[in-house]
Amino acid sequence: MQTLKPALLFAWIIVFSCGQRPLETNDKTQWMTLQQVSDSLRKQKKPVLIDLYTDWCGWCKVMDKKTYANKKVGAYLNDKFYTAKVDAETKSAITWKGRTYTFNQNYRTNDFAVYLTKGQLSYPTTVIIPVDGEPQAIPGYLTPPELELLVKYFGEGQDAKIGFEEYQKKFKASW
Repeated sequence: MQTLKPALLFAWIIVFSCGQRPLETNDKTQWMTLQQVSDSLRKQKKPVLIDLYTDWCGWCKVMDKKTYANKKVGAYLNDKFYTAKVDAETKSAITWKGRTYTFNQNYRTNDFAVYLTKGQLSYPTTVIIPVDGEPQAIPGYLTPPELELLVKYFGEGQDAKIGFEEYQKKFKASW
């Protein structure tokens, strides 16, 4: 009986120590609300990335799983951008930079989505708002390497220095 107790204790230690998961860092893209983005912009300027999606969009879901959940994408976006997800079809009012956008019956979408895409609605759409710049809408599903080119152009401030075509020719992908 005496030898059984240490064996049980050892088994108990093994079971419970194996059940403990190591602390994980969350490298997925960390999403903010538009209000949090606005508040953060008042403190520190960074480009903004908006994932414009709809609930019914299959490619939006794929982009969430394969692109925004990618560790390299998440780490870069979390460091260099303020990121927000916006449901293009929300019926809730959206306030951005002092203006309120409401649901538009004609487009069956929120006017904020119309503003961001200049009326060229497509889902998913990645919208990048450079520091002190206008929204740049990039329609369609983007893989991590495709997104890398775009976010590094704006994230490294190259948009203020050289044209996109020149940057694209020199760009070396690493994702």
